[in-house]
This record gives sequence, C-alpha cells and structure tokens, in this order.
Amino acid sequence: MARKIPLQPENFELETNTVWSFPSRGKWATHDAKYRGNWSPYIPRNVILRYSEEGDTVLDQFVGSGTTAVEARLTNRNFIGVDINPYAVELSAEKCRFDCETSATTEIMLGDARNLSLPDDSVDLICTHPPYADIIQYSEGIEGDLSQLEMKDFLPEIHKSANEAFRVLKKGKYCAVLMGDIRKNGMVQPLAFETMTMFRLAGFKLKEIIIKEQHNCQATGYWKTNSIKYNFLLLAHEYLFVFKKP
Repeated sequence: MARKIPLQPENFELETNTVWSFPSRGKWATHDAKYRGNWSPYIPRNVILRYSEEGDTVLDQFVGSGTTAVEARLTNRNFIGVDINPYAVELSAEKCRFDCETSATTEIMLGDARNLSLPDDSVDLICTHPPYADIIQYSEGIEGDLSQLEMKDFLPEIHKSANEAFRVLKKGKYCAVLMGDIRKNGMVQPLAFETMTMFRLAGFKLKEIIIKEQHNCQATGYWKTNSIKYNFLLLAHEYLFVFKKP
C-alpha cells in the first residue's frame, strides 16, 4: 500500500544560522521537483514563518510552479502570485488545489513583476525566486520574460521589479530573494550580488545574507568532468537576501 503523502513536513525546525542546506526538495503536500529550477519548499517556509504572521499577505512576483503559494496556504497566509508565463500561472493554481484547514485566500494571476496591479503598501512579505538571467529559459519568446535576457539586459529589468517590490511592500516589512551566480567563458559573473545591489538601489536595507547550498543539480557528472578538464570550480551555492523596507 502506498504511503500517504503528509500535508506538512515532518520534524520541521526553523533555521537559526546563515548557512542553509536542504538535500530534499520536500515530500509533503503537492511539492515536487518537476519544474526546472524551482526552490526547496523549506526556503519559503522558513521565510514565511520567520518574517510574517498568520493572516498576513505574502507576494511572490515570480511564482513559477507555486512552491511559495503552497507554503503560504499551509501556514495560513493570504497569497498573491504573479507570473508572466500562462503555463506557470496554471501550474501554480493547480498545485494549490488541495484540502487544507485555512481561512487564507490564494490568488494566482498573469502579470509582470515590473508592473504589479497592486496598491502601494499592501503586502506584508515578499518571498520570491526570480530566474537567473537566461540560464534557464522558461518560455519561447514571451514578451517581458526576464529568463530570455542576458545578464547585462537582465539587471535593469530586475531593478524595475525591485522598485515595484518596494512600492507594494508595507513599511517595516521584509522581502526575501533567492539568486545565484553564473559562469560564462570560464569566469564567474556575480549575478547574485549585482541583483542585491538593484534591490538596495530601490531603497531596501539589507538584513541578512544567507548561503544556500545547492543539491541535486542536473548534469552534475558532465560539469564535474569539465570542471577538472578546464580548471574551474562548480558553483554549489546560492544567496538568499533578506531585505527590509525602512
């Protein structure tokens, strides 16, 4: 007989330092690892529980496959998810169709992270995982899809997203963004820290820099062989930046 999938994680504890490592992609509720580049649900769960209260409204500007949406629902937070890709909107909505004792609402909408249809100072927490420039392209030519852009073109657009995040977030509240660096022509491109700079330029103050260890990366064997052959280190971490709106 198949084991029933639990609705909540077993033996969950909040992280207490600035290095996070989650070998599992999460085996509760509707979580899975089928959507390329989606983050472990342990990340939004930690962020949501630490930086918001039940009944608050959580926003994910790059909702993707809905991991943050599911965690908001499971922790009794109202949720607004936005994505420019209709497939992501449909997938996220489907992921949230499960029975759960909650009074919270979930809204997944088609939209642009750079131009949100939300009032000023209306959101209690932002918890989001943007694309890492064009490392994984999530659509075939959707206008405004940031995953189509090289780093030099991506950064001005993520700055626009940061400005919108700052606008809709309530004063004194938090915005958490997961971002990784990339490598091109053998050289590291500091996409994460450049993105951090874009959010600081938008007006955010930096509260935490968390190092998140990467696990289960695709093509690890291929890249391991090439890292030795061409003498470069594999990027095995990402950064979770936690910002505060003054």
